[in-house]
Amino acid sequence: MLATIVRRLLQTLVVVLVMSALVFAGLYVVGDPVNMLASPEATDAERELIRQSLGLDLPLWQQYGIFLGKAAHLDFGSSFLTGESAMHLILERMPATLELATLAMFLSLVIGVPLGVYAGLTPNSKGARSVMAGSVLGFSLPNFWVGLMLIMLFAVMLGWLPAGGRGAVETYGPIQLSIFNWAGFKNLILPAATIATAKCALIIRVTRAATRECLPQDYIKFARAKGLRERRVLGVHLLKNILIPIVTIGGLEYGQVFAFAVVTETVFSWPGMGKLLIDSIITLDRPVVVAYLMLTVVFLATLNLLVDIAYTVLDPRVRMGASA
Repeated sequence: MLATIVRRLLQTLVVVLVMSALVFAGLYVVGDPVNMLASPEATDAERELIRQSLGLDLPLWQQYGIFLGKAAHLDFGSSFLTGESAMHLILERMPATLELATLAMFLSLVIGVPLGVYAGLTPNSKGARSVMAGSVLGFSLPNFWVGLMLIMLFAVMLGWLPAGGRGAVETYGPIQLSIFNWAGFKNLILPAATIATAKCALIIRVTRAATRECLPQDYIKFARAKGLRERRVLGVHLLKNILIPIVTIGGLEYGQVFAFAVVTETVFSWPGMGKLLIDSIITLDRPVVVAYLMLTVVFLATLNLLVDIAYTVLDPRVRMGASA
């Protein structure tokens, strides 16, 4: 286990270095932030002063070297627009994105796993067919359309839930969260349900496939032959084995929601990292974009490591294969 963790940490370091080079080079050739910061009446001398103050007059390799040196201390520079630390801006928005991603994946698992097991146990029933048809629909509908329809139904027509914004928040040390009070939780329901629509469809299909694969296995037949109650057969022997793909897919999808909830955050004006990324891209606020992308790379690589560790805990055969 320790060797696996060390090996994956080294792989993570390589991935972060490669991604840092790709992200930095990509942003370097896309637009000129000086055009966004300088007024239309600015002279060439004034533009050059702005360029020098931002360090954009240096060669690309030198800018990248300075960037790596600062990144080692979690310093990705200051925002071109506000002058605040880019990492501070990202971390300030991170709790909003984390609670959105966490609630969305929680809803996906709580709804998707039971429906997937049901569809796997009774594949030819009308209910199972309806569940699978609903999962196809959940895959097919674009997120922004689902979000707009939820706003029309629950915010505009029924008036039950807010249409956007984060609502009331509570402070826990340096973190502000809205998920633990009803005034803020109401604002979280619609965007989380929008993301959960597609993720739940994926969990249903993965769970159904895993259930259909496990049912003919010898350990299920042996458990039933011993006279165990069906509830124990399904709740222990079946569920423990189908958890392996569910944990894997759930972990990876959680990382995807964390990194790419941009559309949903924009539709609902949710003040998370995704909305900050869009605003920064529009204004060519390069330090904020780089800080966001690098933080996302580290988060996804760490999450993949945790998923691998969970996989080895759930499936002893992986540990046996590694030791062999």
